[in-house]
Amino acid sequence: MTFAEKTYDIFSDATSSYHVADHVDAPSSNPHPEGSIEAVLWAKNYIDAVQWHLEDIIRDPDIDPVEALAIKRRIDKSNQDRTDMVEELDTFFRSKFADVSPLPDATINTESPAWALDRLSILALKIYHMQAETSRDDADSAHRSRCAAKLDVLTEQRADLISAIDRLLDDIAAGKKYMKVYRQMKMYNDPDTNPVLYGGKQ
Repeated sequence: MTFAEKTYDIFSDATSSYHVADHVDAPSSNPHPEGSIEAVLWAKNYIDAVQWHLEDIIRDPDIDPVEALAIKRRIDKSNQDRTDMVEELDTFFRSKFADVSPLPDATINTESPAWALDRLSILALKIYHMQAETSRDDADSAHRSRCAAKLDVLTEQRADLISAIDRLLDDIAAGKKYMKVYRQMKMYNDPDTNPVLYGGKQ
């Protein structure tokens, strides 16, 4: 089994684990050894699963505005946590390939391995939820058919993305590609760069 295939299985397990309690405040139970790359990947998807459902909740047209603001701020924090975790994963890959010398004609990829894995994590969530839509008892057959067609596309996308990630990792290992990681530097979360936070309210 390839790295990306194993990663997808970890993401899928974390998604399923979230849906046991199916509540954004339920505690997680990471089954992987602390500090392992598997533990980081599992935690990454669990954060994504919680945020997925927070995004659902905040779209309730009858939500209390005070509750909505609290959830929005929770989503903002979750986005920062997700970004930090992706950068932690890229640090892992930089260490893994630290001794690889890029070939003279090596090229850089449009995204780092960890950001590609981020898309795979979200894809695992899309597949889980679209699968659920294909068997909803309270939906009509037309809805289930539409969702089944979408699920087919998502399944194809999963195969393509897994293949592309593994190919990228193989190319980096062979020196055909090289990594360059740009930190996200989200300005709106930084009290030194967000004018509302440092006092320059407009």
